[in-house]
Amino acid sequence: MSALRQIAFYGKGGIGKSTTSQNTLAALAQMGHRILIVGCDPKADSTRLILHAKAQDTILSLAAAAGSVEDLEIEDVMKIGFADIRCVESGGPEPGVGCAGRGVITSINFLEENGAYEDIDYVSYDVLGDVVCGGFAMPIRENKAQEIYIVMSGEMMAMYAANNIAKGILKYANSGGVRLGGLICNERKTDKELELAENLAQKLGTQLIYFVPRDNIVQHAELRRMSVIEYAPESVQAGHYRALAERIHNNAGKGVIPSPISMDELEDMLMEHGIMQSIDETKVGLTAAELAA
Repeated sequence: MSALRQIAFYGKGGIGKSTTSQNTLAALAQMGHRILIVGCDPKADSTRLILHAKAQDTILSLAAAAGSVEDLEIEDVMKIGFADIRCVESGGPEPGVGCAGRGVITSINFLEENGAYEDIDYVSYDVLGDVVCGGFAMPIRENKAQEIYIVMSGEMMAMYAANNIAKGILKYANSGGVRLGGLICNERKTDKELELAENLAQKLGTQLIYFVPRDNIVQHAELRRMSVIEYAPESVQAGHYRALAERIHNNAGKGVIPSPISMDELEDMLMEHGIMQSIDETKVGLTAAELAA
């Protein structure tokens, strides 16, 4: 039996992290791997494309209704979706109240104690990563997620978030086994996006695992609450997700301790590619147009 791979997808909110992770995991399941998804995002949307559901009941909400997490059975919290993928959502507190990390670690401990990780090839954690606060770093801090994949784009704030996440990985890399598996660029069609993604990966000391092209078929599948793998299995986009899944599968043991860069270095990188200059020129052009009007 192959060793359990504990991977995590991190990324800035709205970057397409959950969509990318679910499509990748659907492809891994079709390759014959046994998958467990542990959603660690308070939105509880990490399993919707696998379960064809708006949002799965979370461990925290079910525990609150039952009285405590000890009153739950594994069947209460786990649902089986596309390609026999097992799905769990940890949930989180109401906005502005408490720490989401508590729900994550409570959920992981419950799942481990109740045998959810048995007969599984991959456990995948889907984690919000605008900032790597103590709560969202929980799968890293607790030495659960061993292999981190950061979903980003060529937009400055997405790269800023990716660099921040790398800082979080670095903080816990020496005390635990967590490593950065690589960057996944979700194309936004920004200027020189592939070059920037490759450059950032190089500066972080990692690799660009895959550049996922933008395609409206992703939105068509999402509206039907399905992965592209299920909705349009013969599509070019499904082929990209299968290729990404293959890259991740072949990346076992190849993770690195990242070398994050400073904000100045990030801005310098954008300047080198002419991005900051083109932004400034656009602003000057708009001002000139306004003045002319």
